[in-house]
Amino acid sequence: MAIDLNQPLFVISVAAELAEMHPQTLRQYDRLGIVSPSRAPGKARRYSQRDVDRLREVQRLSQEGVSLEGIKRILDLENQVAALQARVRELTQELERRPSAPESRVFAAGMAAGDVVSLARGQRPGPRSQAVVVWRGPR
Repeated sequence: MAIDLNQPLFVISVAAELAEMHPQTLRQYDRLGIVSPSRAPGKARRYSQRDVDRLREVQRLSQEGVSLEGIKRILDLENQVAALQARVRELTQELERRPSAPESRVFAAGMAAGDVVSLARGQRPGPRSQAVVVWRGPR
């Protein structure tokens, strides 16, 4: 049975002990939006293992001299990178599920909305296209 890292399990005192911090520090991080735990009925904070790991990362960065605002920005960027990596995996799997495609595909990107149009081999992009990209599949 796998453990769900996002399951809110720990009350603030347990999470503080696991992260080796004072509970008041966790409350401050919650107010600043650095680590925002789930809320149980009655507004009690519930921390997941992922929250505890994030608190440890905050502590490490703070000890290295990074400001709280800098830490928040770093964590936000790490979340964006993780989301983009997940999207790339998703799109790669979608491409792999499609029937076998030609070795390379050609796309044109529109100037205004950035819409992407697939072009047939030998077809030229329309006058409203900005760039042409050739994509070569996995080798």
